[in-house]
Amino acid sequence: MSAAEMIGIFIETLIVVSILMLHVSYVVYFERKVIGHMQCRMGPMRVGWHGLLQPIADAIKLFFKEDIIPSQADKPIFYVAPLIGVLAALGSVAVIPMWEGFSIANLNIGILYILALSSVGSYAVILGGWASNSKYSFLGGLRSAAQVISYEIAMGLSLVGVMLMSGSANLSDIVHAQAGHWFIFTQPVAFFVFVIAIFAETNRVPFDMPEAETELVAGYATEYSGIRFGLFFMAEYAGMFVMSAFAVTCFLGGWSGPAFLPGFVWFILKVYAFIFLYFWIRATLPRYRYDQLMGLGWKLFIPLALANVVFTALMKIL
Repeated sequence: MSAAEMIGIFIETLIVVSILMLHVSYVVYFERKVIGHMQCRMGPMRVGWHGLLQPIADAIKLFFKEDIIPSQADKPIFYVAPLIGVLAALGSVAVIPMWEGFSIANLNIGILYILALSSVGSYAVILGGWASNSKYSFLGGLRSAAQVISYEIAMGLSLVGVMLMSGSANLSDIVHAQAGHWFIFTQPVAFFVFVIAIFAETNRVPFDMPEAETELVAGYATEYSGIRFGLFFMAEYAGMFVMSAFAVTCFLGGWSGPAFLPGFVWFILKVYAFIFLYFWIRATLPRYRYDQLMGLGWKLFIPLALANVVFTALMKIL
């Protein structure tokens, strides 16, 4: 690889990571504002005009807050666990094409790469829960492990139909295959299963069992404070961006849209529309019981995704 190519990859990486960090900072503000208005409140209003500087104030507070470590914790794993989640989320962005011809790594197995890193990200929760030496944290970690195993299967199977329709696991090829029609129209069952699965994968309401404040205090993050808690927070919202971008790429035509706006703008608009769905669901639905969560995964979504694979394959052959 030449020096010019390495510099180009470095610049692309810097652009994407900067966009993601800006997203993580302000999507929390966006969520607090959206849910506030849905509940007839104002949301953040004090720091800056309409609270626009609130994310910066929160980041400064977390950075300088005391970092408390339990005396009986497994310290090396306790330190490393939050970093695993952040790095897995940042690594996933590398294969997502944000506009025509732009992705840091144009892999032929882009779908498998993101599925693999989403599994790695769950290790942050599992290891953080185990290393904390707390019953609440340990239960949160166990719940996350079971949840990931259950819903990762359904998510992977829902994407088999997309790969059959496009004939590729490369994300850019999948966007090009949707030139005539988006896969949300030809694969509605797969889209439904995929959306539910990514809510479970990112531990968001109504599937936020690993945190479950009313049962487990804060679940896997109970013993974390300061910047380490902030890293878990960052990993969750970066994961939301990655999964929303993944859904947009696989089902909503990626960067494609009417020519009066550039492809990157269409991509970001679609991603934020999807992120708004996360907030809407959080403000609307209560948390499922744990047995209901597991029952849905194994008894409904996995069979439904399998049936969709068989149906799609038959239609492709015919």
